[in-house]
Amino acid sequence: MPSSSPARETEAIPTGRRLSAETRERQIVEGAIAFFAEAGLDGHTRELARRLGITQPLLFRYFPTKAALIERIYEEVYLKRWDSGWEATVRDAALPCLERFRRFEIDYQRRIDDYAWLRIFVSAGLKGFDLPNRYLGMVRERIFAPLLEGMRAESHLPSAQEQPLSADEFELLFGIHGALVYVGLRSLVYGIEGATDRDAVRAAMLDAALPGLLATHRRVVTGARAARD
Repeated sequence: MPSSSPARETEAIPTGRRLSAETRERQIVEGAIAFFAEAGLDGHTRELARRLGITQPLLFRYFPTKAALIERIYEEVYLKRWDSGWEATVRDAALPCLERFRRFEIDYQRRIDDYAWLRIFVSAGLKGFDLPNRYLGMVRERIFAPLLEGMRAESHLPSAQEQPLSADEFELLFGIHGALVYVGLRSLVYGIEGATDRDAVRAAMLDAALPGLLATHRRVVTGARAARD
């Protein structure tokens, strides 16, 4: 975090170029994404500035605090990759619910199977940043909630208005979702060699997981209702 009077950055590597404000900001954002993906979100802005070949005060001219820079990274890496088409897919009543879930996951996992996306996400959780909580809140409310409502309707179960969606229901979907994310984590975060075709692995995992999902979901909902009654 910057102090009230930042010290002169003696280690900065001069670029020898004058860049437009827009180009310089883009350089900082792209460099910060690469840097924090490698070093984690506890990486120092002084080191980031050195790698970018600029002074730390110049970095703070564009992003007054480290928190502001991380917020911009959240927008660039996470929000800009969010596809509103996913929300339409999970609400598509013309498709069976399991097919909606499959289509969402196949496209979603392909979109986030990225070095920076996964590594920054894990680092943010470990270092106490709210980025994962905010993002997974979007997944929960925009994707899983309507999908669970559709699953209830398909199984002729009470609506969410009659019986609120439970944490156990969400866990059914997050469990499958998390297992699919782990395919990328194992390679891009933990450095463990796995299958070269991660899309094919995830498709096979969905083939294994989805057939029993509706029956398990019915048990969870009816069990919760029986316990409440």
